[in-house]
Amino acid sequence: MQTHTLGVGVIGMGWMGQAHSRAYRNIADRFYDSGIRPQLVICADEAPARAQQAQEALGFAQSTSNWREVIEHPDVQVVNVASPNYLHLEMVRAATTAGKHVFCEKPVGRSPAETAEIERLAREAGVMSFVGFNYRWAPMVQYAKQLIDEGRLGRITHYRGRFFAMYGSNPLGHLTWRFKQEYAGSGVLGDIMSHVVDMAHMLIGDIERVVSSRHTFITERPLPSGQGTHFGLGRPDDPTGPVENEDYVSALVQFANGVQGSFESCRAIFGPKCEMSFEVNGTQGALKWNFERLNELELYLPTEDAASDGYTKLIGGPGYPFHGRFNPGDGIGVGYEDLKCIEAYHFLKSIVDGQQIEPSFASARRLANVQTAMMRSWESGSRESVD
Repeated sequence: MQTHTLGVGVIGMGWMGQAHSRAYRNIADRFYDSGIRPQLVICADEAPARAQQAQEALGFAQSTSNWREVIEHPDVQVVNVASPNYLHLEMVRAATTAGKHVFCEKPVGRSPAETAEIERLAREAGVMSFVGFNYRWAPMVQYAKQLIDEGRLGRITHYRGRFFAMYGSNPLGHLTWRFKQEYAGSGVLGDIMSHVVDMAHMLIGDIERVVSSRHTFITERPLPSGQGTHFGLGRPDDPTGPVENEDYVSALVQFANGVQGSFESCRAIFGPKCEMSFEVNGTQGALKWNFERLNELELYLPTEDAASDGYTKLIGGPGYPFHGRFNPGDGIGVGYEDLKCIEAYHFLKSIVDGQQIEPSFASARRLANVQTAMMRSWESGSRESVD
């Protein structure tokens, strides 16, 4: 077996940077037969204590509070950007200029224009790129795609995608960078609606037209003292500041292949914890998936037998894509960070193979075209074409 060693540097050691680091570290175990052996070379965070802790806990050889040292490090071939949105363009520009391959968390850019610029930088530099659309790698989602591609559902007619999360449902939730336009850009349009659109692109295809609306339910939030987190809470008497982007986005969509659909996302809804889900209807069958039950797939493939005339719940196991890499038993589930490992493996494999796969920055630009049409629809109140 040929061994491929790749030096990895991670920028931003919050929750997502840590999850990415563990994902790289687990590739040698879960995908041992690939020969891919990531080496955690250096991590960076603006908080020196957090960078040092990440080095010690995750096994990086070095840590720094200066992100440019990650890109300049001679042993780093792969740069993983898990920083706040407003830093993505500057970091990707530096990484691609240095000829480093880049993984960037979504949203890739604060705006569609930034995303387009980031895609151009990677393409012209000739480096591999990847985006953190990890939900597409769930074994039951991959099986759903297989069923659709094989025509098992017949001609697809309807698609409904949504992402509801409660992380912004409490009015006392801190006014962190995610709620500020300068730092985050859009609100849920870039943050979680991006997952909805990416999943629809993967499963159904290009989107042709949209009509969209937006709303902000909580317009003021407490100002954090020091370095607040997105899950931190203030007190009722704390000073507040304005929320500058949207809590909610919905859209009616028409796909290029004639499929009709709807999208919906909200960060301030009360009830769903992390409901990233979709429903697909065809002329011969239908299916449903919800991340809150990520190891299940509801499938409707009717036969002449009345016992099959309804949805059947499939339970994840090693018979489904990638599942057997993590455990050998039916009903023994995979988790969120397992999806990040599958994702990281495919990124590094694309580098080893010298062949760009999706989701790349090109996928992010394709998504940005849909976001642009949605934003135009917010202003016009009309259906808009996707460029």
